[in-house]
Amino acid sequence: MTRKSTIEDIARLAGVSRTTVSRVLNHRPDVDADTRDRVLRVIEEQGYVPSITAAGLAGGRSRLLGMLVPFFSWPVMPELIGGITAVVNRTPYELVLYSYNDEDLERDRRDIINRLLAGHLTAGLLAIYPGRAAAHLTELYQEGLPVVVIDDQQEYHTPWVRADNVTGAYTAVRHLISLGHRRIAHIQGPHEYLASADRYNGYLRALREAGIAPDPDLALEGDFLPPSGRACADRLFALPPEQRPTAIFAATDQMAYGVLLSAEAHGLAVPRDLALVGFDDEAPSAHVRPPLTTIRQPYAEMGQRGIQLLLSMLSETRGAFDREPNTDAATVPSTVSVPSPIRIELSTTLIVRASCGADAPISLGVS
Repeated sequence: MTRKSTIEDIARLAGVSRTTVSRVLNHRPDVDADTRDRVLRVIEEQGYVPSITAAGLAGGRSRLLGMLVPFFSWPVMPELIGGITAVVNRTPYELVLYSYNDEDLERDRRDIINRLLAGHLTAGLLAIYPGRAAAHLTELYQEGLPVVVIDDQQEYHTPWVRADNVTGAYTAVRHLISLGHRRIAHIQGPHEYLASADRYNGYLRALREAGIAPDPDLALEGDFLPPSGRACADRLFALPPEQRPTAIFAATDQMAYGVLLSAEAHGLAVPRDLALVGFDDEAPSAHVRPPLTTIRQPYAEMGQRGIQLLLSMLSETRGAFDREPNTDAATVPSTVSVPSPIRIELSTTLIVRASCGADAPISLGVS
């Protein structure tokens, strides 16, 4: 079987660096015409890309945008992708989906990078919750590929869109305090995630502003999923009566679902015996019993802002991108100058439902 050419092969045969090949593939303007022509000729000779795509390259444009997603089954994906496609549908671009898991990244990092750079010749990449792929995305970005990340798990060295987790958590806990609660527990996410730290900091800020000393026994770590929420709640409910919380702020709706199961197993009624607030506003949260008070993340807007930022970067890199007749020019303002990298942090919203007891008497236990 004939070995497929790699980007390194193209660079060697064309007498240029791998970065130069990458810049040609991504239509960067800082490559002289002779070098570009030589690289494209080698690409075509080696069959590195389909001839139709090579023709697109020769024309200096790509109509494909890559979208990297970890799991299609995540509850937030439909809303996020809906926001993205609403913008893309008003441009001449099309989306190409890439899916991966952490094992793929660890097993064959270079293959994935080459595939993203050249396999489909995407003009740019929108990465949704890429997790441990941060270093690989940074490398793609430094190679010249426009990259935008939608995430709240860690700091990125690429343009980045996320929700304001600190203020969201602060708002949730302030709401519980306004209902009279003083012993408010927090079930955190894993400590290595930025969102976990931010939501914990918002929790602490609300307590301290209200003159409530944080109790370390009321802050437990889960893993974002229901079983950990249930396990943490079991521990909280096992505390002596005078030390138990009257309210719990869970860092995700998923963990809040686990709290509901634990409360039922311990004979506790929500919100009569315990107020509960989650974070995310996943679709099931309006339908659990009782319906869950939560902090809504603006997933559709995150998708829209992420893809608009990516398109703005393409416009800045290549000049105003080509538009077909009747394309909505307002989708991506061609006059916007996008710093690199840029951070966009979007506001969250408190959604009050029955689980916090805002509309019903609550037993606060100890006075």
